[in-house]
Amino acid sequence: MVRHGETVDNAAQIMQGQTQGRLNEVGLQQARDLRDKMARMEIDVVVASDLYRSVQTAEVLAEPHRLPVVQTPLLRERDWGSFTGRYIPDLKGAPWSDDIETLDALLERARQFLDFIKTHYEGKTVLAVGHGIVNKAIQAVHYGKQMREVERMTNCEVRTLIL
Repeated sequence: MVRHGETVDNAAQIMQGQTQGRLNEVGLQQARDLRDKMARMEIDVVVASDLYRSVQTAEVLAEPHRLPVVQTPLLRERDWGSFTGRYIPDLKGAPWSDDIETLDALLERARQFLDFIKTHYEGKTVLAVGHGIVNKAIQAVHYGKQMREVERMTNCEVRTLIL
């Protein structure tokens, strides 16, 4: 499991949520560096969120393996509703609005993603490229932990889950 490379909005501290986003030069280099480290790994399938910043990262990582990128909305970042597009430091202490995806809904989507991988790619090595919060939710479900117990992932960080 990988978090996408740094984006224009990451660098500007803008809450991206389910916007498409795009990698900046730092993010593209992070993806290329990780691609080079993973080039000799045996990877059977590359799966990504259907948001552009993850697809863009996954396409770079898939190059040496000559694999297509399977896209799924199950790996989308949390929907931050009216927080989307806002400057993150301004959100500290702001009351949460009803249009933010609930933690229960996010964790259910994480369960569905794990089931999707187990059902469609049993016995395969899957490289999944997602986002910070959804990747955290997937790990929380997988390990039976609370979200706060899972450490935040940095851009292009890799975590291995054995399903």
